[in-house]
Amino acid sequence: MPLEHSYRAYELAVKGIVQGVGFRPFVFRCARRFGLHGWVENRTDAVYVRIEGPAGEVNSFTEALRRDAPAPARIASIESREVGVEGLRGFSIRRSSDYTDAVTDISPDIAVCEECLADMKTQPRRINYPFINCSHCGPRFTIITGLPYDRPRTTMARFAACQACRAEYHNSADRRFHAQPIACSACGPSYTLHSGAEQITGLDSILSTAASLLEANRIVAIRGLGGFHLACNALSHEAVSRLRAAKRRDAKPFAVMFRDLAVISRYADTSEAESELLLSPQRPIVVLENARGLAPAVSAGFASVGAMLPYLPFHYLLFERLRIDAVVMTSGNMADEPIAIDNDTALATFSGIADAIITHNRDIYNRADDSVAMVAGSAARLIRRSRGYVPQPVHVGLDTTGILACGALLKNCFALGAAGGRAILSQHIGNLDNAETYSFFTESVERFTSLFRMRPSMTACDLHPDYLSSRYGRSLGLPCIAVQHHHAHIAACMAEHGLDEPVIGVSFDGAGLGDDGTVWGGEFLRCDLVSYTRTAYLKPVALPGGDRAAAEPWRMALSYLHDAFGTPCLSPVYAPVAYAGEEAAQTLVAMIQKKVNAPLTSSMGRLFDAVASLLGLCHVNRYEAEAAMALENAAGGIEAAPYPFAVAAGPIDISGIIRAIAGDIKRGVSATLIAAKFQATVVALTAATVKHIAADSDRAPVVLSGGVFQNRYILEHAEKHLRAQGFRVYTHCSVPSNDGGIALGQLAVAAKRRTI
Repeated sequence: MPLEHSYRAYELAVKGIVQGVGFRPFVFRCARRFGLHGWVENRTDAVYVRIEGPAGEVNSFTEALRRDAPAPARIASIESREVGVEGLRGFSIRRSSDYTDAVTDISPDIAVCEECLADMKTQPRRINYPFINCSHCGPRFTIITGLPYDRPRTTMARFAACQACRAEYHNSADRRFHAQPIACSACGPSYTLHSGAEQITGLDSILSTAASLLEANRIVAIRGLGGFHLACNALSHEAVSRLRAAKRRDAKPFAVMFRDLAVISRYADTSEAESELLLSPQRPIVVLENARGLAPAVSAGFASVGAMLPYLPFHYLLFERLRIDAVVMTSGNMADEPIAIDNDTALATFSGIADAIITHNRDIYNRADDSVAMVAGSAARLIRRSRGYVPQPVHVGLDTTGILACGALLKNCFALGAAGGRAILSQHIGNLDNAETYSFFTESVERFTSLFRMRPSMTACDLHPDYLSSRYGRSLGLPCIAVQHHHAHIAACMAEHGLDEPVIGVSFDGAGLGDDGTVWGGEFLRCDLVSYTRTAYLKPVALPGGDRAAAEPWRMALSYLHDAFGTPCLSPVYAPVAYAGEEAAQTLVAMIQKKVNAPLTSSMGRLFDAVASLLGLCHVNRYEAEAAMALENAAGGIEAAPYPFAVAAGPIDISGIIRAIAGDIKRGVSATLIAAKFQATVVALTAATVKHIAADSDRAPVVLSGGVFQNRYILEHAEKHLRAQGFRVYTHCSVPSNDGGIALGQLAVAAKRRTI
C-alpha cells in the first residue's frame, strides 16, 4: 500500500463463504467505521468492494475484513487492485450482479442463533415465530436455487416481505440488514398439522397437539430444514419399538434430540470437545459413549447414542411444551430411500405411520440429512457430511476445474472441481442400489452443476465398472479416469490435508475392486496422487457367495476358519456353524474348496465380520457394518494385549490370529476380552507393517483411511502407535473416512493425472 495519508481507491474481490452470512452488511458497517466511501456488491464469483479513502484507513479496513468477519463467514482470499479515484461519497450496498460463470462459495445452513432465540420472546411480530432468522443464522443451502445469493433465488421468493421486515432489511444498524430469508408472522412461512382428515394451522395448537402426542408415545412426522424427521418419545420402549416397526428399521440405532446440553450429560458422557461440537452452528449428530436411561430400542444394544441439540426455532418451541427431555429424531424415509422433502410425498408416505404430520410451506430445494460426527483423539471427525457442512468446499491445492467425481456405490457423495483448487462435495446421497436414491443422485448432480455453473469436461469414477456411479460417469461421453477404490480413500485424506507427496497409505474397509480383479480392503499402499504400489495386504481368503458374504458374516467366519483349520472348521463348537447348521456349513465349505461363487478378498471389514460371528455377536448384518459395530461395542474400549502375528511385505497371513481366537473361544474366554485383543491386534499389526515396509531413511507421511477407521479405538491407538514410531500421521476430520469421502480422492487423482 502507498503512503499512509495519500487518498487512494481499490477494488477488492473477497472470495469464500461470503454470501448469505451477513457479509455485505458487515462490510457496510466496517466502511462507515473507518470513514471510507464506495460500495459492496454480490456477484456470482465473489463479493466485490469498491473502497476510497486515506491509504492508512483502507489498510485498517482490509485488516478488519479478515479479523472481524461474521462467524459463519469463511474468507478464502481477498484480491486487491488499485483503481482510479472517482470521488465517491458515502457507502452503499449495490444490487447483486450476474457477470460471470465463476461462482463464489455458498453458505451451509446455520443453526438458529442466540440473538434470534431472544428476539423470539421479545419482538411482537416474532413472538414464538418458528421461522425467525437473521444475517447470522437460518436456512441457506437448502433453500438456494441460484447465484448470486438473493431472495429471488431462494424458495423464500414466494413470500413478499412486509413493510416492517423491509425496513429491517434496509436498516444498516439492524442484525437483519440484507438478511435474504427475513420473515415474521405477518409475511413469512407457516406450519400446518395434519391428523387424519383434520388440519390445524395455529402454531399454539400445533405445538400443544405435537407435544401431547409425543408424550403419549405416538409418532409425529415433522418437516424441518433439509427434509422430514420422524419423532417419538426416546424414553419409551413402546414408542421406539413402534417407530422401528413402522419404518422397517429393525436394529440400526436412532438419533436422539435432547432439550439442552445439561440434559445430554445425564444420558451420556460428554467431553469438552464433544460439547463444543454439539453446540457448534453446524449442530451435527454426535456419537457419544456410555449412553444410559433411554429406551433400550433407541440404540439397539449399543453403549453409544447419536445425540443432537435443537437447531431450528421450531425445535426450541416444541421442547418448551414437552415434559420429556429426549425425542428420537430420525430421518423421514423408508428403509434406504432418500429423506422426504415435500409435503405431498410425506402425507402419502407417513399417513399410515405417523399420528400427525407437521408440514410447512417454505419449499426445500436441496435435500440434506443431518450430519453425523464423533470425537476421536480430541478431534471432531465427520462420519456423514451433510446439513451444516455442505456445500462448504475443501481446498485441495490442485487445479480441479471441470472435473466431476462420481463417488462410490455406498454412502455416495459426489464432488465438483471448481476454480481456485476447490472441491465442492455434495450432501450425503446414500446407497445407490435403489432407484429412488439413484434418482436423487442424478438430480443432485444436475442441480450442483447448474448452481455452481460448472460444465464438466472430465469425469472420475471407481474402478468397478458396474457401480451405478461409475456407469453414470462414463455415460456422459467425457474423458473418464477410473480410480482404484483404496487409492481414492488415501487420496481423499491427502486432499483434505493438502498433501501432494509420496505417502504410506493404510486403507481398511469392506470392499473395493482391486486391479487384479479380486476384492480388496486390507491394503498398505505406497502411493502419491498419481499412482500406487500395493506393498502389503491381508492374505486373500474366499468370499463365499460374493455379496451375500458381506450381508451374512457367518459366511466369512467359516471362510477364515477353513483357511486356518481346513475341514475341522465344521465343528459345532463354533458359533457360525451352530447358527447356520452343519449342512449349510458343509455346503459353504464345498463352495470354497471348489472355488464356486467364492471370489478372493483381502478385506479388513470382512475380517471384522468374521470375528463378530465367531464370538456370536452378529451372524447376519441387518444394516451395513452392524457386525463391526457390535465387535467394537463388545470390546468396550478396554486395553488388552494383542494376539501374536507375523509381519510381512506382500500377503499377511492372519490364520494364526484366527487359531488363537478359536483357542480362546474353546477355553471360555469372554467375548469382551477376545474383541479387545482382536482390536489391539489390528492396531499392532498396522503399526508393525507400516514400520516394516518403510525404509530406514524414509519417513514418508502415513495416511489412514477407510471405514474401519471409524472404529474409535483403532483410530486413536493406530495414530498413537505410529506417532510414537516417529511417523507423521494424517487422518480424516472434515471429510468422512468411509465411502462418503471417496469422491474427493477421485477428484484429486484425476486432477493430478491430468497434469502429466
